[in-house]
Amino acid sequence: MNAAKEAYEATKNNSDLVLMLAIGYSGRRDILQACRGIAEDARAGRLSPDDIDDALVTRRLGTGVAGEEVSCPDLVIRTSGELRLSNFLLWQSAYSELFFSDKMWPDFDEDEYGRALASYQSRDRRFGQRKQ
Repeated sequence: MNAAKEAYEATKNNSDLVLMLAIGYSGRRDILQACRGIAEDARAGRLSPDDIDDALVTRRLGTGVAGEEVSCPDLVIRTSGELRLSNFLLWQSAYSELFFSDKMWPDFDEDEYGRALASYQSRDRRFGQRKQ
């Protein structure tokens, strides 16, 4: 925990980048917690079921603190040769491009990052729309 505190202190005045650490993170638990909070607000009369939309759920997720534009990544990189999301950012990655690397995280280097970015740049992003 000291490393996290040191990193916070060293970067607390920075404003150009957002760093999120997903330590012990569970996408399913994140969605469940958001739903529980929304249900509680509806029960208390603070919102109507008609108020529940994509943006509200996105704001209620753990990543919502970063804002809607940052909380849904454009690219999700999965290392270690696994071809699954493994319960990671299930809601947030709905329209993310996925890159799978056989490299283990400690060996994921600048060259592999460059391959991930090149792969991303070659994609035709349609955000759920059909190809014209």
